[in-house]
Amino acid sequence: MSARTHVVDPRIATTFLFVPGDRPERFGRAASAGAEVVIIDLEDGVNPSARPAARDNVASWLRSGEAAVVRLNARGTRDHTLDLEALRGVATHVMLSKTESAAEAESTAGDLGLGVQVVALLETAQGIARASAIAASDVVIRLALGNVDLATELGVDADDQQALLTARSLLAIASAAAGLAGPVDGVTTNLDDTERVTADASHASSLGFRGKLCVHPRQIGAARLGLAPSAAQISWAERILATASGGEARAVDGTMVDRPVEDRARDILRRATTGA
Repeated sequence: MSARTHVVDPRIATTFLFVPGDRPERFGRAASAGAEVVIIDLEDGVNPSARPAARDNVASWLRSGEAAVVRLNARGTRDHTLDLEALRGVATHVMLSKTESAAEAESTAGDLGLGVQVVALLETAQGIARASAIAASDVVIRLALGNVDLATELGVDADDQQALLTARSLLAIASAAAGLAGPVDGVTTNLDDTERVTADASHASSLGFRGKLCVHPRQIGAARLGLAPSAAQISWAERILATASGGEARAVDGTMVDRPVEDRARDILRRATTGA
């Protein structure tokens, strides 16, 4: 994504910050708050009565040369149709709420214009069940978990890591199978508990997630900390690679090491260096 505002490519970014589309005075502040990607919201973060103005705000922001991912309302809703009308030929990157099939992502991208890329937000049981097919779509560049809506549908607590373990694992597997970066984890709803944000991000990272959705700027640093390799992991990776011998099997710290283990060590050190 190229624009006046520096934005990391959503395909590899780690921190994503939501900002309501009806609060244009916050767009610039969100862009400078430290998140790698700003998501301007046209869905749950905006009262339905304020969405027409929000669409105008987003279109003006993008036409001015600024960058953002725009969260659209779900396919099949009147608001989605209006989102498309307002952003056709303007938006280049969108997040599709409640994505439930590859066809939905592809239709959305096609309706908006050539080259539009989609972050598929999976927040229903149908979406999770079809994660592999969605991730394999040519227009989908990343999967993200909508943990709050999914938890509501399943009748579980969105903050219960064990309750959504299977859903998170399915997204991680689908992303890897499709050659996408690790998926983006859902939000931590507590705005003040940064330790919880870090813990949630760390848990997601342990499952293969490589990004997190944030709903307040104070969550960004905590999310980044949780997603990053720990000091112990970095030390382990350095010891592994210090003895690297072209993938030859050997023992390090009393544990067998071969090429796949070396590859994981390299990935840990790459993430520690780049933050991605």
